[in-house]
Amino acid sequence: MGYVGIVVLFVMVFGGFAIAGGSFTVIIASSPIEMMIIGGAALGAYIIANPMKVIKAGFKLSLHAMTAKGPQKKDYQDLLMVLFMLFQAFRKEGPQGVEKHIEDPKSSDIFNAYPSVKHHHHAIPFLCDTMKMILSTDLSSYDVEDLMDNDFKAIHAEEHLAQHAVQMVADGFPGLGIVAAVLGIVKTMAHLTEGNEKIGRLVAGALVGTMLGVFCAYGLIGPTATKIGNDIEADGRYLSCIKAAVTALQRGSPPLVCIEYARRSIMPEERPTFDEVDKETKNLKKAAA
Repeated sequence: MGYVGIVVLFVMVFGGFAIAGGSFTVIIASSPIEMMIIGGAALGAYIIANPMKVIKAGFKLSLHAMTAKGPQKKDYQDLLMVLFMLFQAFRKEGPQGVEKHIEDPKSSDIFNAYPSVKHHHHAIPFLCDTMKMILSTDLSSYDVEDLMDNDFKAIHAEEHLAQHAVQMVADGFPGLGIVAAVLGIVKTMAHLTEGNEKIGRLVAGALVGTMLGVFCAYGLIGPTATKIGNDIEADGRYLSCIKAAVTALQRGSPPLVCIEYARRSIMPEERPTFDEVDKETKNLKKAAA
């Protein structure tokens, strides 16, 4: 939806300007240089303020924010079925039944049956590494919960740094727009003897810098930073679903109860219904029989 928002933004702002009788001549002529000053200064400040891994993450997450929708109902249902099948294998076959799946998820028939889970960038390591610890050591449910909480925080720590860095760029854009405008006024001062028409065009060009700084800050970069934060939170909810199921497993709950714990941790709008999950688990049991 990010691209849709950008289209709406440009149509409403510049469409309104055109309807009001505004001319795009000065904006088109001035924008490249003004954006070079504002964008270049913002990029330089971004590089000064952040280590390279955060710089790369900021660009990556910004591009992802334009297309990402976050986990949907079908994605959660797929996740619940993966958890159910893993826990069923653990219950029936013991550690050996699960080990082949968590050691090599790429060749696992369980993970390959549900690509949305397999392609989630944090889910597989988060789930498989925890299951490896459960199989290899004697951990209490509290230990497992603490372990996953620590992993959860570490996974998103760098992404939150990148989101904050993008937000700082947005916060700086209006000020950098003023810098560009002041430089335009400085330039105008050298042409005071050339007539009102010339001075008018130069002042208008300078004001384009202020407009671009505010427009990009509050119309583009700031909303992108907010979307990055929302994407991080959505991914966090997906991982919390895994945590709820694995913690219940370690407490000794049967597979159906484990995935019910996971299902109840999903937000209502994205949560599969009890009947949908029940129907799918029954189909899996029949297929395995």
